[in-house]
Amino acid sequence: MRKLIVGILATGALAIGGWLAAPTIVATTITATAPSSSPTPACPAAAPVTVGTIVVPAGPVAGFCQPQLVMAAHIMNAARDQGIGTHTQAVGVMTAIGESGLRNLDYGDVAGPDSRGLFQQRDNGAWGSLTDRMDPYTAATNFFDKLTTIDGWRTMDPSALAHAVQVNSDAGYYAQYWDRAQTIVAALGG
Repeated sequence: MRKLIVGILATGALAIGGWLAAPTIVATTITATAPSSSPTPACPAAAPVTVGTIVVPAGPVAGFCQPQLVMAAHIMNAARDQGIGTHTQAVGVMTAIGESGLRNLDYGDVAGPDSRGLFQQRDNGAWGSLTDRMDPYTAATNFFDKLTTIDGWRTMDPSALAHAVQVNSDAGYYAQYWDRAQTIVAALGG
């Protein structure tokens, strides 16, 4: 964090309400912080764990620690088991970052009070039972099942593709998570 002291010297007398005020010096402290894309957490020491065939480190990777990276590994395994490639793995990870921060949430929000899991899938029958939506691998499988039905899914912009599956109110919302998702997929070995 940087602090900047700004001084302003008034030259001459100022007329305030009929009174003359003497020249003054005003000092103001302005606090400026450098923009940051994501803080790097201090992840607790942890032995690597294996999820499917993916070895998950303690982290941090792209700002995430092992519990969130385990969720990413489930997503990656689901895509790999469907044979849809590392690009699509990254689309799934990006979407889950945007929906839940790679956390398996057992609650929804104002827009979807019945939403659950990594992808905040709704209780509308399209995403399976609550148990399905709360199981990271099954939720990811259901996400990819829907994704692969979208015309042009192999070449579509990642954020637009995630939007087509999730029907988020902002088609560009997920783009901010794309670089982090690619970093995670590369680090975990797709």
